[in-house]
Amino acid sequence: MLAVTAVPACGHVGTDPNQIVALEVVLPDSGRIEVTDTLRPRARALNGRGDSVAAAVVWASLDTAVLVVVDSTTGVAYAQTVGTGRLQARVGTFRSDLQNIFVLPALTSAQAAGPTRDIVTLSAPDSISDSLLVQVSAPVAGTDPLRSRRVVYAATVYPAGVATVRFVPGDTVKTGATGIAADQLRFTAGVAPDSVVVFATLRRPDGTPVPGTPVKFVVEFRP
Repeated sequence: MLAVTAVPACGHVGTDPNQIVALEVVLPDSGRIEVTDTLRPRARALNGRGDSVAAAVVWASLDTAVLVVVDSTTGVAYAQTVGTGRLQARVGTFRSDLQNIFVLPALTSAQAAGPTRDIVTLSAPDSISDSLLVQVSAPVAGTDPLRSRRVVYAATVYPAGVATVRFVPGDTVKTGATGIAADQLRFTAGVAPDSVVVFATLRRPDGTPVPGTPVKFVVEFRP
């Protein structure tokens, strides 16, 4: 997921529409990164027409104890410690707004935080499972170090093609302050399935899976 921020550059804006008037900064995963990982931001200069202008962008970190720019021409930065680091792009005298980079502790594991099997009674008014809970862990404390970690749920129906199910609130949820994500499975249409196998997957900002995932759940359906 990319967070795109078009930020006005600081400096005098002239009347020439070909003049650089802004920098557009793109941060992977909304500027979230785990400690010891590298961040690869992007930026481009825009003129008064909103068109991209070929220009050399220079990057700098204002919090080198947290985030160190390894290459000032590409913006590649190394996360040294947990915290919030500020990153800035510059073209000549034009500077972007400060971009907050949130360095999170590296997650060490994920596991079920409740029962991994559930039975849904289809004759009940609301044919929905109990919460399918996933708990993530990290080795150090910080400001909400476990919050907003993205967990993706996927369902396989047995036998295949006989029923329609959906996740409530959706197939992607985020962990709360305690590191727990909760999702539910609802039967919506078709022939009642025997069971549904659910896998919950959690990945680090660099795309690698967190140890312990996918977490497996089995939801059975009864008349």
